[in-house]
Amino acid sequence: MDTILQVVTVGSAILMVLAILLQQRGATLGAGFGASGELYTTRRGLDKNLFEFTIIMAVVFVVSILAGMLLPSIGL
Repeated sequence: MDTILQVVTVGSAILMVLAILLQQRGATLGAGFGASGELYTTRRGLDKNLFEFTIIMAVVFVVSILAGMLLPSIGL
């Protein structure tokens, strides 16, 4: 059980990092100072799917970390 949690944790961490690195930047540095009119954009297509995949991987990562901490304390 411990090995499975470790594989899930490492796998989700790697996939999450890759998904974060593949995402497009929504705005440039100048957008924070009002230089761009596209500060709030709607995600569409692959960008939306990649964003949702990143959120799912983050949830899987956190749940696997918590399970790794809690399961040994209850004797599993």
